[in-house]
Amino acid sequence: MTALPSPVMAVLRKELVDSLRDRRTLVAMLLVPLVVSPILMVGVGRYAQSRAQEAREQPLRVAVVDPHNDSGLADHLDALPGIEAVPEKDVTSLSARIAAEEYDAAVLVDENFQREVAALHPGGVSLLFKSSDRFDQQKARIKDALTGFEQKLLDRRFAALQLGPDVVHAIRVQEHDVASPREQLGKLVGGLLPYMFILFCFTGSMYPAIDLAAGEKERGTLETLLTAPVSRWSLVLGKFLVVTLTGITSALIAMLGLYLSFKYGFEGLPPELLSAIGQVLEPATIAAVFALLVPLAMFFAALLLMLSIYARSYKEAVSIISPLTIVVLVPAMLALIPGTRLTAVTALIPVLNVSLATRELVAGTAAPALVALVFTSLLALAFASLFACSRWFAREDVVFRT
Repeated sequence: MTALPSPVMAVLRKELVDSLRDRRTLVAMLLVPLVVSPILMVGVGRYAQSRAQEAREQPLRVAVVDPHNDSGLADHLDALPGIEAVPEKDVTSLSARIAAEEYDAAVLVDENFQREVAALHPGGVSLLFKSSDRFDQQKARIKDALTGFEQKLLDRRFAALQLGPDVVHAIRVQEHDVASPREQLGKLVGGLLPYMFILFCFTGSMYPAIDLAAGEKERGTLETLLTAPVSRWSLVLGKFLVVTLTGITSALIAMLGLYLSFKYGFEGLPPELLSAIGQVLEPATIAAVFALLVPLAMFFAALLLMLSIYARSYKEAVSIISPLTIVVLVPAMLALIPGTRLTAVTALIPVLNVSLATRELVAGTAAPALVALVFTSLLALAFASLFACSRWFAREDVVFRT
């Protein structure tokens, strides 16, 4: 491996030390990915589970409108744990009372319910509810209760007809998913993981890039650096390597945070799922994902340095670069859409190709030729961006723009 020229190493050491002294860089590169990853994967997941459990255990107050009081539905609901059935006659105000959360829901029994059931027809029941931020658990719980009530009526009907419940089933379907646990896990979370890696890779590169170009321009130290006996190319390459390194480090720490989240944050997982997670986190998969992140980080570094040196001040650089976070994440979000696959075309689209390739690698279904195409296209884009960045730094009207 060819060693870097000594001027480049000198610039690299100088800029790396300066970057590591900057608190914003350290927070973006180390603290945010290490803390945010576990919070997103474990904290949010457990919070959602606790909220769903709370919604499942919350007592429900259900109005029951039974014209003849002979369906037995009110007694059935009232006997279930966590459900209070309240007989009601006034139908006109039920919608407003549910909207005001006086009732969680209402069940309206049709006038001819018993007659229809006796004639071996389905009896009509209407369910009124209000969609809420409680995962619509009240609707699900009441529908489960109605299913249980229906089963009781069916049992009576079968007993009266001297038939077994299996008579209503003409076929029996047994489902067998041939996808391995790793494939199932990969398709489930494989789109989310690169979304997070790309985000942290970009944010980890953003603040060092702003500080090493616009920041130095604002502090007045860029002119001093340009007078040093170092070529403009060496100067650009040194800064570029520092920004690339911080972006990769941020993504790697995000990987570490996710690994710790899966290993210690989720307890009681099935052995099959734990085995699939172990396969996903195997060294070969991590190395392949890392190989894709390197040229992506190089592309981010060159792009951010170009924009940063163009800005007149640190504040202007932040205002220019910050909106790019959304632009970068849009292709990553596209990978979350079902049906978006890694093809010869999507393998050439920056960011999207990394998301799709990572998802396939995590699932263990990646085509080597397409992954190689992704890596090659990213590498070509990275070097083209570096060349453009060096040309940008060579323009005096850009470097000394005020």
